[in-house]
Amino acid sequence: MVNPRSLVYQLHQHWELVEVMVRVSRDHPELDQEQALHLVGKVDPDSSEPGAVLRSLLNADLLQLVPRSGDLVVNPTVLEFVRGLTHEHELGLSSVLAARVAAIRTATESLNQALADGDNDQLRQSARQLGDLFRQISLQLHQDRDAILDIAEQARSADSAMPLARRYRRVLEAYDQYIEPMNEMMDSGPDGTFYRYLEGADEALEVVYEKLSVQGALYSHRRQIRQVSYQAKELRRIGRTISQQCADTLLPLREELRAHSNLASSISKLLGQVRKRGLRRSIPLEFEGQRLPSCRQERFSRISVGDEVLTIISEAKNYQPVAEPFPESEESAQLDFQEWVDQAAVIEHLKRSLPVDHLMNWLSEHYGHLPDALVLQLYHELVRSSDWHSYLQPEEVVTELNSLRVYHHPHRLEAS
Repeated sequence: MVNPRSLVYQLHQHWELVEVMVRVSRDHPELDQEQALHLVGKVDPDSSEPGAVLRSLLNADLLQLVPRSGDLVVNPTVLEFVRGLTHEHELGLSSVLAARVAAIRTATESLNQALADGDNDQLRQSARQLGDLFRQISLQLHQDRDAILDIAEQARSADSAMPLARRYRRVLEAYDQYIEPMNEMMDSGPDGTFYRYLEGADEALEVVYEKLSVQGALYSHRRQIRQVSYQAKELRRIGRTISQQCADTLLPLREELRAHSNLASSISKLLGQVRKRGLRRSIPLEFEGQRLPSCRQERFSRISVGDEVLTIISEAKNYQPVAEPFPESEESAQLDFQEWVDQAAVIEHLKRSLPVDHLMNWLSEHYGHLPDALVLQLYHELVRSSDWHSYLQPEEVVTELNSLRVYHHPHRLEAS
């Protein structure tokens, strides 16, 4: 079992070496023996026995051996501790933050249930759970802010000759995978969960504090509830501030990348116009007060019409539409409406069928044996009838009759 005192003492003795190893662990999580000895010599060139330094760190469990490889890794607890002190955090996962925020709701429900049951032990336990969640969320927010500031600094200090997509890759990943989910979670509207759950926890803690005060509970118990309530209020402020800082840090870099992308697309569009239309027609000789270079080659293209297009055009010019008689001009004059349809019976039938969503389909279903002209005439008669209410639907539909295809907006009939 590792002695904590020995670990802390070795950390004090070799702080510079451990700090360098933690920084190197970003790119190389595992170090072989040669790399570790090189770091010892780099930090302390006067050291005569770098191997003894590594052995002391291994014995104190500051360094650990990787099974089956013999490589060295920094103790995860020490790694997190040193990164916390030096602000060298890796960007956390927004899903972890969301899970902790969701746990606030569960702990608040447990607190309310304990209050309803009068269980003081469960009250204190739920309050402790809320306090732990508030501390964890606050710590992660501060660590994520440090990580985002580091990402932005690395993007700004990167080589300007590096392609923008590669230079700002981590910026875009951090914005899409962390900033946007965090903004959605911290939205003050009904879809946000951060402020809503914190507000619910704060209100529940205030109710518990008032009830404990009325009951004359111990001062230490009331103080615990009050301190957790203060943590909830402070976390709401911290969340809003850190979220705004992170967005203000990454958004300008993201917009800079987009602006460069728009510039590249504009240049490509201009070059395409020059390729198609020529330089003289695309860009004037005098452009923004400067004369374009004269060493250019004009290339003109001519478009000709093929024989197939000429044939189609000639056929279209000589096209003569075929006259088709409208059904009402012939059939309606030859058919007697009263001989074919008992309109009173149709009206009674329709009253029994109300409401009818699609009158034309109803006529086609029950009176499809009639000629199409009579169906259309009967449709217009029924629509104008005052025995019911008629409503025109906004969607256009198609109804197949015996020989006609009717495009129309259907009528809905309801009892008056």
